[in-house]
Amino acid sequence: MLTVLILIFAVTYLAIALEHPLNLHKSASALAGAGLMWTIYALLGPDAATVAHQLDDTVTATAQIVFFLMGAMAIVEVIDAHHGFDVLTRRIRTTRQTTLLWLVGSATFVLSAVLDNLTTTIVMISLLRTLLARHEDRLVFAGLVVIAANAGGAWSPIGDVTTTMLWIGGQLSAAAIIRSALLPSLVCTLVPLLVLSLALRGRPVVAPDAPDPATAGPGATEFERRFMFALGIGVLVAVPAFKTLTHLPPFLGILFGLGIVWLAGDLIHRDKSAEYRERLTLAHALGRIDLGSVVFFVGILLAVATLEHTHLLSALAAWLDLRVGREDLIVLLIGMASAVVDNVPMVAGAMGMYPLADYPADHFLWRFLAYCAGTGGSVLIIGSAAGVAAMGMAHIPFGWYLRRISGLALLGYLAGAGVFVLQQGVAA
Repeated sequence: MLTVLILIFAVTYLAIALEHPLNLHKSASALAGAGLMWTIYALLGPDAATVAHQLDDTVTATAQIVFFLMGAMAIVEVIDAHHGFDVLTRRIRTTRQTTLLWLVGSATFVLSAVLDNLTTTIVMISLLRTLLARHEDRLVFAGLVVIAANAGGAWSPIGDVTTTMLWIGGQLSAAAIIRSALLPSLVCTLVPLLVLSLALRGRPVVAPDAPDPATAGPGATEFERRFMFALGIGVLVAVPAFKTLTHLPPFLGILFGLGIVWLAGDLIHRDKSAEYRERLTLAHALGRIDLGSVVFFVGILLAVATLEHTHLLSALAAWLDLRVGREDLIVLLIGMASAVVDNVPMVAGAMGMYPLADYPADHFLWRFLAYCAGTGGSVLIIGSAAGVAAMGMAHIPFGWYLRRISGLALLGYLAGAGVFVLQQGVAA
């Protein structure tokens, strides 16, 4: 049975990694793999009651992550529907590429910690279209956006789905990951940023002939745009504090905040016609959520859970400890592997490999894993959700990214990892 499960998981993993060449959506591969693995486990594994209990526990843990992601995505969509992000993006104006590079990199790093790396990438790539006329310039800036978005999300409990998984799972506290990973993540962004600044020194910004002005679009006034932006960002930022104060799971905090945003939206638009406010409502925003990504998370987490329940992951952890020995090297390799395959199953697998009983909350392994899994995916354009989004929106060729950006991303990744380990040694 174990061999069959490993084989199915390997094929599922391969199908996910080769999503675009095979023209198969990764969510379909994840769901099919998870369903097949649980079916085989139920038929050939322990008694039915044990399997049912294990599945219940898995679904409970998975549902918390899914509820959190859907709530956060919905809030972001409401802000976007009101053109609330224009409050930030319309202030980024300059005539020098080096200055623009620092503005874009800084904004991406900060914004991804508050929102998430995928949403931030989408916002920033859209912004680049209004700032840069030449496709070659946009490619370079988009590459930096991928690096900065992943690094900015790694140190925040709500900035990257892998860090969120570790936070919700109890492996990390918000204070510990911010304190440990902020400086390494900053170094991970600064190193590529400095190199690119030298390469672009002296180049002017060539703006589009007719840049689109920042407008609120029909149905949103300037007040409504600023109000929904402030409220939405405020709710997202308040979730870690909610968890700390109440000790309730983060998904409840995000759903509570979602209700507040929904109520506020209905109140400020209550006197408008149905046609006028239709696209500004949270009900409309829910229809714009990327449910494909949410379904993928469900499928891959369910698939990894079967490996955990069959003790395959704990056996893999023991093998790595025997062959590699050092925790920092093991986690560094996991981060590098996330550049080839999705970092979500990598982190889900690590959570099953290393039980909390042996590696308690805020252990070095969990904190370093959050950094490595969050930033390692930048080495290849297909290694993160932010990279895949940028690849599609900015039309970044895989080979171009490999030649021009991958080396910089790897340099930043290793530099940040070095700072993380050095920081840990000083604190010990």
